[in-house]
Order: sequence, then C-alpha cells, then structure tokens
Amino acid sequence: MTNRLIPPHGGKLVELLAEPEAATELRTNSRDWPSWDMNARQTGDLELLLTGAFSPLTGFLGQADYDRVCAEMRLADGTLWPIPVVLDVSEEFAAKVEPGGHVALRDPEGVMLAVLDVSDKYTPDREAEAKAVYGTTDPTHPGVADLLESYGPVYLGGTIRGMQLPLHHDFRPLRMTPAETRHEFARLGWRKVLGYETNREIHRAQVELILRASKQAETNLLIQPSVGLAEPGDREHYTRVRACQAILPRFPRYTAKLAILSLSTRYAGPREALWHAIIRKNFGCSHFIVMRDHASPPIGGKVLSFYGPSGAFELVAEHEEELGVTPVPGEPLVYVEDLDAFRTADQVPSGMRPLRLSDDALKERLHAGRSIPEWFTYPEVARELRRTYPPRHMQGFTVFCTGLSGSGKSTIANALLVKLLEMGGRPVTLLDGDIVRRNLSSELGFSKEHRDLNILRIGFVASEITKNGGIAICAPIAPYSRTRKSVRELISGVGGYVLVHVSTPLEVCEQRDRKGLYAKARAGIIPEFTGISDPYEVPEDAEVRIDTTDMTPEESATRIILHLERLGYIGGRGPNGGNRG
Repeated sequence: MTNRLIPPHGGKLVELLAEPEAATELRTNSRDWPSWDMNARQTGDLELLLTGAFSPLTGFLGQADYDRVCAEMRLADGTLWPIPVVLDVSEEFAAKVEPGGHVALRDPEGVMLAVLDVSDKYTPDREAEAKAVYGTTDPTHPGVADLLESYGPVYLGGTIRGMQLPLHHDFRPLRMTPAETRHEFARLGWRKVLGYETNREIHRAQVELILRASKQAETNLLIQPSVGLAEPGDREHYTRVRACQAILPRFPRYTAKLAILSLSTRYAGPREALWHAIIRKNFGCSHFIVMRDHASPPIGGKVLSFYGPSGAFELVAEHEEELGVTPVPGEPLVYVEDLDAFRTADQVPSGMRPLRLSDDALKERLHAGRSIPEWFTYPEVARELRRTYPPRHMQGFTVFCTGLSGSGKSTIANALLVKLLEMGGRPVTLLDGDIVRRNLSSELGFSKEHRDLNILRIGFVASEITKNGGIAICAPIAPYSRTRKSVRELISGVGGYVLVHVSTPLEVCEQRDRKGLYAKARAGIIPEFTGISDPYEVPEDAEVRIDTTDMTPEESATRIILHLERLGYIGGRGPNGGNRG
C-alpha cells in the first residue's frame, strides 16, 4: 500500500495494491477465510478503491464513516465525501464474519482480487439511506430501487489490501489509473485539465458544449465515459466507447485524452456531481463540467429531476475551495436551423425553431432504419450506432406469454412458433414452462423463491437468444409482477420484448383442466397453486391481451403476428408502413 503525491495534479492518491510478495502471502493466508463473490457494482467500486480513484478512502465504509456520509456528506474525520461506498452482503454470509476477521473478495468469476480486513459489521436503515443520499424513497428512482431491492441487508466495512486489479479484455489502453493520467498530463505539460464524464454517446451538441467549456476555462480535456452499471436498457458500453473514440479527432489536435471509468451510476444528483468532482481531482483534473440536471435519473426516456436543474452545480460550487476543483456549468445546447449553429435555449432568437432529438426519438430512428440528422451527430457516430442497433426487422426479440394454468398460453406459443418458422429468416426457440422445468429447472420446487428463479432462468436464456438475433417464445405462468419486470429489463436492453397476457378467466381455465390440477388445489392436495392458494398478479404493462374463451389458437397467434408487424420486428415493414415480407 503506497501514498503518492504527484503535484500539480490533485492531492494524495491512496493506492491499495500490495507489493507482489505481500500479495502472494495474502493468497496463501486466505485459504481459510470466507470468500465473497462481488457483483458488477462492487467489483467496479473495488477497482476504483485499489487505483486511488476513490482517494482518500482506504476501503469500504465502516459504520461511523457511513453514518456521517449519509448525514453530512463527510467521513468521520471531516473529509468531504458524499456517496456511501459499501460492501453489502447477505445475512447468511455476514453470520460467518466478525470484526477483526478477513474476507477474500472475488470477482464474479471467482478470481481473488483483494482482502477486506473487517472493522465493522452493521445493518443499515436503507430507507433512511435513500432519503439522505437520493433525497427520496420513491421506488421509481432507479438508484432508490437498486438500493432497496438489490443491496444486501448487511454492510461490511474495513480496509482493503489489493492483490490484483479486475481483469478487462476490452479497451485496455483506455483503462488508465489516476496515477497514469497524472503522469501523462505532466509529460504533456498540461497543468489545467477539464474533466467530462458521460454514460451516453457524445453527439454534436455535446462536442460543442465541451469545446465551449474548455475555451472558457482555457484547459485541456479528459473525456471519461463510465462503463459501470447504468439504468436497465442503457446502451452497452462497447458502443459508447467506440463512439467516443470516433469523435476524439473532432477536438483540436493534442488537446484531448480519452480514458474510461469502471463507475456504476447511482443517479444521486447533486451528491453524485460532488462525487464526480472528487474523482476527477484524483485523475488530475483541475476543472469539471457539471451538467444541468447532473446525474438525475432518466425515467421513461426523460430526465426526471428530483433535485432541480441547477442543484448539482450549486453544490459543487459551494465546495469549490475545499475540493480544489473548479466547476464549469454545462448548459444543454439546441440546434437552430436558421443559424446553422448551436445555442442554449434562452439564446434562440424569437421566431426561430430549436431542433432537438430525444434519446427515445433516436432509438426509434435506429429501430426503423431511418436516417439520423447530420445536425444531430457525426457520420462516424451514426455508423457505430447502426452497427449495434440495426433496424427492428433485423433484431432479435422475445414474445413472453403469461397467464394461468389452462389459459391456452402454451397452445398459442406453439401456433406462433409454427407461423414464425413458416415466415423464416431468423431462428425461433420455444421456452415453454413445462419444457424448461424438465430440462433447465428440474431441481426446483414450486415455492415463490423457486418460481422466481425458474422465470429468471427463462429470461436469461431468452435474452441470450434475443441478443444474438434470434426469436424466443416464452410461455410460463410467471405470476409475479416484479419477476416479470426483471425479465423485461434484462431482455429490453438487447432487443425487442413483447409481453402477452393470456387473460382467460379462472373459471374457464378450471373447465379445461384435463389433469385435474385445479381440483387437487381446491382440495388442498397441491399447495401454493396459482389462482387458488397463490396469487396471480395481473400484468398492467402487457402489450397484447388475449382471452382464449372465444379466440382460437390460430386467431390468437395471428393477433401477436400483427402486433409484431406493426412494431416492425417481422414482415419487412416498420412503424411507418411498408409491405409485408
């Protein structure tokens, strides 16, 4: 573990990687220690701890630091720090660990990366944490939802001794540590560096914004795309980084550097902007662009401001002297066609119409195979987007049928399978509930936990089929809304997803019950039977509803086909019309 001071770029870096001999000793000693396999967020946080990007932290927060960070945005010693960086674990694992002990920290594939010397084990009030950090407990906020639904109930705190960084096979020259960026800035003679962080592609308006901010502050540039977790459905980071590489020549020669950051987005608004500023300082930046609605959560394709549009800049500016980083406001720009120029909204002359293209509108153009306006983005960025997001008729998709036992969903799925195979063009796979139970989930029972796991397995297989351009047809009961939502989020990020509710009434399903399952359930012979002794949560978000009481399988499958054609996934016609294939 070393402390390194590299003036003039930032303050002390706390790097937590042990020397090779010490790392070998840790591996030997760790054989009897409990091991925790970290998720993607935790692995990214560990990497930023090990490299010093989270300086001055020396590990995951203990309770005293955690409590004060939540309450006052400061560590227990008074150092400014706005976001809890914690190791959350299950109650079962926490029972194996006590303060004074050690935990081997492993990546999702089981590779040991570091040791946590445990100083604290505590159970946080996550509702209170959400209120303090995010300013709300509203579950529509993705950061709040992640905290309340995905975090483990027990936090472990303590110092980290690192053995190796997480292994990345992608964009390795761009994965620069804070020490490396500082050395590079010193080598180039850059004393003033403006940092810009993004979890989106950079288009013309953003390039103009960055250039204006750089000229205003008279700085060089460090552009850092985040490649950690973001909201479900976010464009995967390979496209984002390739797009950033493509636009780098658009900046004046020798003035800009690109480095990627394994940081998972929290969407904590002003607090996160302050956090980003501290991280930029650790990477050697003297200035930082703070966007309007910085780190506010995008919901339904729009930024939903929980914090006020200028709250982030005001908080960073309030702490500028203590931070040692100067915030530069990033006001969004719009294109004014009559001027052939970008302006802030309040600079658009009266009578002239500003042009915008929302993220949803961009996705629709990509899905429909329509052109992307040149005023919006550069041709090289458009090419990268089209490589990853082909038109809908070339994408994979999943049709997920849900309904009660006996509702007809399996029969509809088989009819749909035949129709899609008849059309040809893409491989089609049927993931029927009974088939999956036999071949993929034979060891599972019918408890709520096992039902959820079975549906998530179906969702994972469907997502892989969809991601690779195929068609998946799923037909499980899938009674629980939350699990269906998880499957939608998993698949929507890689292709199309259509939820079909086979809404045949319970009494009709019972009349069709050839196996006598409903009768056994009513007699108490089969426990936890959906629709009788266990609830079926009716989907509110279904794109198609089919009651097979008076619809044949052929009619039902045709209705789904027509919906898929309207969306442009099959038939060679997009949402704006065209001919069937």
